[in-house]
Amino acid sequence: MKMDLFKRGLIALGLLCVAVWCGAQTAKPVMTGAEAALYHGSDRYERLVEAAQKEGVVSVYHVYPSLPSVLAEFTKKYGIKVKVWRSGSETVLQRVVTEAKASRYEVDIMQNNSPESEAAFREKLLQEVRSPYQADLISQAVPAHHQWVGLTVDVWVAAYNTNKYKKTDLPKTYADLQDPKWRGALGIEAFNQSWFGTLLSEMGEEQGLKVFNNIIATNGISARKGHSLLTMLVSSGEVPLALTTYSWIPEQLKVKGAPVDYVALQPLVAQASAISMLKKAPNPNAAVLLYDFLLNEGQKILADENFIATSKKIQNPFTGATMKFVDPGQALDMQVKWQKTFEETITKRAK
Repeated sequence: MKMDLFKRGLIALGLLCVAVWCGAQTAKPVMTGAEAALYHGSDRYERLVEAAQKEGVVSVYHVYPSLPSVLAEFTKKYGIKVKVWRSGSETVLQRVVTEAKASRYEVDIMQNNSPESEAAFREKLLQEVRSPYQADLISQAVPAHHQWVGLTVDVWVAAYNTNKYKKTDLPKTYADLQDPKWRGALGIEAFNQSWFGTLLSEMGEEQGLKVFNNIIATNGISARKGHSLLTMLVSSGEVPLALTTYSWIPEQLKVKGAPVDYVALQPLVAQASAISMLKKAPNPNAAVLLYDFLLNEGQKILADENFIATSKKIQNPFTGATMKFVDPGQALDMQVKWQKTFEETITKRAK
């Protein structure tokens, strides 16, 4: 009897060892940054979720004030905490660069304008990500290097106070703003050199400068720092017509009951707002999982908040419209010239 018990114990132990050995053979190691970002196996999602939940957190530096509402849905779905830090586009870029130079790797995902994202790419700070959801995006959202990707599109529009103007009163093109009836009504964001440089290239630089010189000479203009602030001033009536606001800002204010709307002046200029994964991301699996989420479920959430999603599956007010996109590389290369031209033509003459 004792021998039988002994034999049974040996058999049970042997089976346990086999099970442990088989588990060791089938278990897959946690993926590193580049491995997670580039992996395309059929079990990609399952491996990312398992590893990301073990990491338990993901850090995001961003510029969009509404992004935390999307990130909250990510946390709700996966139970992964999102640490956020928000500032202006240049400040976010500066912090990422400064931390990298100090070998402080604290951020996983950056959300920023495409020129600033391109600057981070040139600094060799970003990691290429092969997300299956990139195939759903408009072509302008996916650069050839795949080291950042467009999350939304910021379309520059002219916001106006609906208590002061009817839609039938509004200009249709920038050239229409030369009419003296707009004297004392115009405002502009003070750091829109990429918009201005791209607009001039579309209008023809000589003709474009002539138009804007006439606008300023005839009607004057005020310059304010911040697209959100500028749109709030439109809502209050202090700036009846602002030339350069992002379309989602007046839309969000209008939902809250503010007397503001917008008109899309021609030619229409737009810029991708991008997300990117840092090459030295401390939580790479959570970073890739969030990256996928933002390009998938996140697109609908952002569209519901009046952002222009880059997904071709989601209709928006500009679907089918002709838009000239800011070229991020050109915006960096021409930054000094464009800024000088913008200042000399507009902001230094602003009141």
